Amino acid sequence: MQQNFMDTREDPLSLDRIRNVLIRLEDTIIFGIIERAQFALNPRIYQRGAFKELTDTGFDGSWLEWFLKEIETFHAKARRYTSPDEYPFSKDLPPPLLPSLSFPKILYQHPNCVDLNVNPSILSFYTRTVVPRITHRATLELSARNRAKGIIGDAEYEDDGNYGSAATIDVELLQAISKRVHYGKFVSESKFQSNPAAFVPHILRKDRNALGDLITKPAVERAVLNRLGKKASHYGADIGMDGEVKKSPKAVPRRRLSTSRSSQVDTQARDLLKADSPPTGAGTLVDDDADEHPEWKIDVEEVKHLYEKWIIPLTKEVEVEYLIHRLDGLTEEQINALRQQGDAQPTEGSLQPPTVTTS
Repeated sequence: MQQNFMDTREDPLSLDRIRNVLIRLEDTIIFGIIERAQFALNPRIYQRGAFKELTDTGFDGSWLEWFLKEIETFHAKARRYTSPDEYPFSKDLPPPLLPSLSFPKILYQHPNCVDLNVNPSILSFYTRTVVPRITHRATLELSARNRAKGIIGDAEYEDDGNYGSAATIDVELLQAISKRVHYGKFVSESKFQSNPAAFVPHILRKDRNALGDLITKPAVERAVLNRLGKKASHYGADIGMDGEVKKSPKAVPRRRLSTSRSSQVDTQARDLLKADSPPTGAGTLVDDDADEHPEWKIDVEEVKHLYEKWIIPLTKEVEVEYLIHRLDGLTEEQINALRQQGDAQPTEGSLQPPTVTTS
């Protein structure tokens, strides 16, 4: 189980606290990707009804959904989901065995509103897009071993039989991604409280684009992606027995395609390079300036791509959706009071929503 970041002795909306939580979650997510990348895709564990052993018990979901349900059932009994920064993937979980902890009221939610939970979107994108990308090397290595045994065609790909190990890592990775994405609520509340007047007009108009502009900091996003690239490079390097980074003449970094081949051959070779597998037939590979390069357990660019194209945009959706409902149930008098707090039209040098490395 992940560490509980909701220490009630600290201000949960402190910018330093939020920043530290998100940075630590980066580490958890990167290490989860490294662990999952060692196994093949194993698509069967994501298909509903693929295991007769489960359907015989009356469970009609996938192997991963069953894993989530079983693990989250235990976690629910241990009161994990009473914490305001935890969101389960499963429904109909049992109540905690212990009394709930006394968390301070942090996030705003009108009693008539359903709590925002985007885990269904996280689960769908993770299984359909993320896992195939981060496991492509292990999958290709598996297919090569199978062909050597005379197994060819569809049977040579994707399945190494490590259903339990793969699903265990999937659950840990999904929970970390979920926490990271839903922490957007804390970011939005912190920014809203710093300058309510800047947000109120856009909330009343349900102007999602304007709210998105208020919370988006391109420079911060670039810094996050740069940090992720450095972390993935360090964590993903394969260290040998001597404590030094292993070297390989076939490593992905800094290799390029000869420009003397057709675009079709180049495209094929690029795909093979991505899998860290040398191409066959026409098309040559050229090292830029060295015979050896570090070996990597993961593709660094895949980690950055995961954040840039999925985690950051989904977090923004959560942040904006939270703000859209931030005034639900408030009286006109309460809303007018919020209009007077901060600057309605932020100008240079005036109070701005705080910059947090969230995206």
